Order: sequence, then structure tokens, then C-alpha cells
Amino acid sequence: MAENDGLVAVGGELSTEFLLAAYSQGIFPWFNPGEPILWWSPNPRMVLYPHKLKVSKSFRQTLNQQKFQVKVDTQFEEVIRHCAQKPRRNQQGTWLSEDMIEAYCRLHELGYAHSVESYFRGKLSGGLYGLSLGKIFFGESMFYLERDASKVALYYLCQLTVAMGFHLIDVQQSTHHLRSMGGEDIDREEFLNQLAEALKCTIPPGHWNELNIR
Repeated sequence: MAENDGLVAVGGELSTEFLLAAYSQGIFPWFNPGEPILWWSPNPRMVLYPHKLKVSKSFRQTLNQQKFQVKVDTQFEEVIRHCAQKPRRNQQGTWLSEDMIEAYCRLHELGYAHSVESYFRGKLSGGLYGLSLGKIFFGESMFYLERDASKVALYYLCQLTVAMGFHLIDVQQSTHHLRSMGGEDIDREEFLNQLAEALKCTIPPGHWNELNIR
């Protein structure tokens, strides 16, 4: 019942229960501060199958240099706040209001939301965050302060999700950057079918910081 642009509903709340119910149906919130909460299910939907991640020759060289240290779930709030400061094309301010940040931090405390962080010379230099339900990871946003730092975080998210047997990573909106790394646009109906399959696999919520990436 989504509109052509993917808008499904207006209103609701950012409670943990509401957010988990929405994501489990392929719906996510996206709105500007001061607006009512808007809920989206775009068509087509961009996804990244973690085992199909494309690694360019130049990025492979970056990985081989091992200039970044990667950690998981150690600075979730710092990652999401960096993402909130990231400028977006044709948009003033931030789409991540304080209410949104607090909502995702609650999900992180409960073990549903996760961050992957890249460190350069001991300092947080890039990363990403998102939600995990069943065997699907819903990627929300990423940032970088050093070149390739966010790409390194995405690379290790793919390594981690492959090891855990995840079906796919939902990246929501189609972008040239993610397409160059293997992102694919699929029909909404197909996405919802794959989501239903991924949710049949039960993985208890919990922090991933005990998982050794590197």
C-alpha cells in the first residue's frame, strides 16, 4: 500500500516495539526534524548480498596495508552522532534528530542495533550502524573522517555477516557508491520475500563486540 515514492505511513512513535515491528515488515523511519514521523518502503530496494561485495584493486591495496583497526559495538553512540553530522545532498541540517539517536541507542542497548568502527592511529575515523533481525542487517548510515574508513567498515561487516550466515544487507536507497561495491536494486515484493525468509532464522539479540574481526 506504499505510495509511488515509498511512503507507507505518517505518525506513530519511535519506541523499541514500534521500530522492531516496522523493520520486520521492511519499513524504516526517515524524516526531517520538525516533521511528523514518516515511514518508508521504497521500490525498488537496494540490497547488498555480503558474499557478493565488490572490492576494487585500489581498495584491495588499502585493505592489504592494514592501516585501519576495526572494532564492533564499542562506540555506537559516537558512530551515530558522526553520521548525524554528515552533510546530505539537497538537505540542510540533519535527518537524525535527538529522538532518533536516542531510539537507536536504546535498540543498541538491547542488542538489536550494531556499529562497525574503523580506527586510524587509535582514533575513530569512520564507521556504520544498523539493525540486525534474524539473518538480515538493515544498514542505516555510515561516515568517514579518513579516506576509505567507511568502506573498510562495510567490508568487515560483510565478512562478519557471511561468517554468521546472514542472507543480505538492506541498504534501503539506491546510490552509485553502493552499486559500485555490489549493491543491487530489487523489486519490493522480492525484498519482502527475502526478508520473510531471513526472519525465519532466530538469532538472539546481543552485542557483537566479543566477535573478533581483526
